[in-house]
Amino acid sequence: MHIVLDETAMAAAGQGNILVSRLIHRAHAESGWFLYAPACALVEADRARPGTAEHLAALPGITVLDLDLAAALALARQKTWAAAHSQYAAQPTLDRPDGAIIATIAPKRWQGEPVRVLDLNA
Repeated sequence: MHIVLDETAMAAAGQGNILVSRLIHRAHAESGWFLYAPACALVEADRARPGTAEHLAALPGITVLDLDLAAALALARQKTWAAAHSQYAAQPTLDRPDGAIIATIAPKRWQGEPVRVLDLNA
């Protein structure tokens, strides 16, 4: 299971969202569960809730995804860098042939986009 946290999910983690906490626990404790934090979304989450970036980056179950050239070229397709990097990270790759699911607190934001969404509203 490959899951990309968007900036709303990352900020919710710092606010004690139980569903985000469960995802983080599973990614750390169970094989086959992977959580990704796109760098641009991590920056936006930290702006919304200071300290979020350092906290999430320190967790062993979360992989921070760098902004590489291909991701940078995809940034123009969305309204924000965070959304663009999250959407890019969810696309299929050699390591993730089926892509990844975007975990979010704002699922309506992703309507009409070519991504699968996990609504983290409890």
